[in-house]
Amino acid sequence: MKSFIIEFKKFAMRGNVIDMAVGIIIGASFGKIVDSLVKDILMPPIGLLMGKVDFSDLKLNLTTGENPITINYGLFINALISFLIVAFAVFILIKGINKLQEKMIKEEKSAEPKMKECPYCCSEIPIKAKRCPHCTSEL
Repeated sequence: MKSFIIEFKKFAMRGNVIDMAVGIIIGASFGKIVDSLVKDILMPPIGLLMGKVDFSDLKLNLTTGENPITINYGLFINALISFLIVAFAVFILIKGINKLQEKMIKEEKSAEPKMKECPYCCSEIPIKAKRCPHCTSEL
């Protein structure tokens, strides 16, 4: 049991697990910000343009009475717009990361070796050299 706890601590303290936890926390906060942006800033003017409609009140009544059963499609519209904004932000983020990775790969490929080692004297010589300038051996 003790080795299990030690192994779990080692796993939990690895960098990528902590990075993932931070990402989840920031992502949840970002989701709340976007949700507020949609409900409190974007939807009121859209509702005003559509004839003073409050999207959070849009619903389809299935039953009547004291506690009616409803389909709250206005809340669904708010959630859908929130999702689209978050998905677009993630798309832009991933696109930027992919461009950076492509740039790094190009830089690694362009950084091909310009020097090689002479097999006779083990000196560094230009990669296109036909003769070693140190030991004069033909390559």
